[in-house]
Amino acid sequence: MSVQRVVALVLPPQSTFELACAAEVFGVRRPGLPPRYAFQVCAERPGVVPTLAGYDMAVGEGLSALEAADTVVIPGWHRRDDPAPPAVIDAVRRAHRRGARLVAICSGAFLLAETGLLDHRRATTHWRLAAELAARFPDVRVEPDTLYIDLGDLATSAGTAAGIDLCLHLARADHGAAYAAHVARHMVMPPHREGGQLQYSTVPPADRLPESLAPVLDWAGERLHTPLTLDDLAARAKVSPRTLARRFAEQLGVSPGRWLLQQRVTAARALLEETDLPVEAIAAKVGLSSAANLRRRFHSLVHTTPAAYRRSFGGHEEGPSSRPGGTPPPEPAARQGRT
Repeated sequence: MSVQRVVALVLPPQSTFELACAAEVFGVRRPGLPPRYAFQVCAERPGVVPTLAGYDMAVGEGLSALEAADTVVIPGWHRRDDPAPPAVIDAVRRAHRRGARLVAICSGAFLLAETGLLDHRRATTHWRLAAELAARFPDVRVEPDTLYIDLGDLATSAGTAAGIDLCLHLARADHGAAYAAHVARHMVMPPHREGGQLQYSTVPPADRLPESLAPVLDWAGERLHTPLTLDDLAARAKVSPRTLARRFAEQLGVSPGRWLLQQRVTAARALLEETDLPVEAIAAKVGLSSAANLRRRFHSLVHTTPAAYRRSFGGHEEGPSSRPGGTPPPEPAARQGRT
């Protein structure tokens, strides 16, 4: 299986966290996982690049590194008031023309918008910058409440930790849910977060902080094989069903029923990848009652059939080849606070 080349384009002053999001997912070898990505960093000119953290980094590769990249990551662009260097814009456009996937984290969406590639397409960025992005690039369809948007050839994310969400999503699209979950576990991160970024945009007064849903989510996650109703979840949380539904909407951006379905389909994906169990057995294990129900629910969320998913992602060594030229993601995706 070929290794996908991921190149991060650093731009002074470089944000260290946004760069680290990509490096952690694509550049770190994980015990028990074969290498799937080769990670590299480049700059407009090789040499010293200052960072926002007050130290400099030495970058050995120039823009020519983008010529062989399967994925180009733009981990932030903090000189938004200045035009991006023409050589950088040209190199990014050339990479896209030959089929590279372009990924902008946080303010990196501004540089991607400068290329014109986001015109008349959906994009997101940090909630604090969304209005500015929409005003400066009116042809871009900015979605301020979205954690990330994957259009296949272009992807953008909200600020900081949402960059990890996007990178894990791309790893999941490339190599399956089990692979992404393995990486996430090593990072002590959830494989994906629910809800939209506006839940983080303001801090409520201390006397209005919502009670965490984590205990009831953990309880339900251990019982996916059993029938679970809103009343069951509410009883466990010791609140009324209406109060629980409101908390799900406020904290996760989805209804309890939708959350349960997402967890069951995610569990089914892992079983399809890691076991030879028939679909009927998997349906029983994840609480979807029948093979027909699993197929219907699976297709509604993953946009493919369980059998096709297993052919693509069953077994780590037999997964799809890297894009471009390999198996594409099922559908453009967005993780956001509405269903």
